[in-house]
Amino acid sequence: MPFPDKQTISVRKGTKAMARAREEILKDLADGVLNLDEDLAVRTAHEAVAAGMDAFDAITNGLVAGMNEAGRLYDEEEYFVPELLICSDAMYAALEVLQPHLKKGDARAKLKCVIGVVEGDTHDIGKNLVRIMLDVGGFEMHDLGRNVPLASFVEKAKEVNADLICLSTLMTTTMDGMATVIEMLKEEGIRDRFKVLIGGGPISQAFADRIGADGYADNAASAVRVAKEVCKMAAAAA
Repeated sequence: MPFPDKQTISVRKGTKAMARAREEILKDLADGVLNLDEDLAVRTAHEAVAAGMDAFDAITNGLVAGMNEAGRLYDEEEYFVPELLICSDAMYAALEVLQPHLKKGDARAKLKCVIGVVEGDTHDIGKNLVRIMLDVGGFEMHDLGRNVPLASFVEKAKEVNADLICLSTLMTTTMDGMATVIEMLKEEGIRDRFKVLIGGGPISQAFADRIGADGYADNAASAVRVAKEVCKMAAAAA
């Protein structure tokens, strides 16, 4: 797994020994996530804090690097849903250790995303995977859960001033609810305020085009790429 070169990222003590120690800690953080080893991830997170390592560095170049690699393996069908969920458990457990040590300057403006499974559908594993990957990808997530009343997507997006609405379903009988959400946005005259990304078992690019969605993703890993693309296009047009 590739890691940032030690010469491109500052090291607190500036010594070769410290640079090696940093790289070893980052590798263990990433490996703890990637290899489904929550104990290793948490133990190494405590070690990073004790060593005075920058928490943002440990999170982005350790935990997130491992989760990104897990997402790649999932995309290539080497990992499956159970593995990805266990990887995320390891990542979030270690995050709890590191987050209190983030500096104020490490706060990054995040794109806001409202996500949920549309009304009538209670299947949420796919939605949960997308939420995890978007969270790792730097989005501020607002998860409405499953069987979500269609109007709730619109209301929550307005409430949090979201950039993106993600709609999921695994059922053909609830697909049209996605189109209804888009129509609701149009009726309120706020369609241009939000990008809409859809996905799920029966969903296709053709369906996304037909209902006027801004993007379609067929798996959790591609959802991050598509979400960033549509939000980037919105920013460029602003």
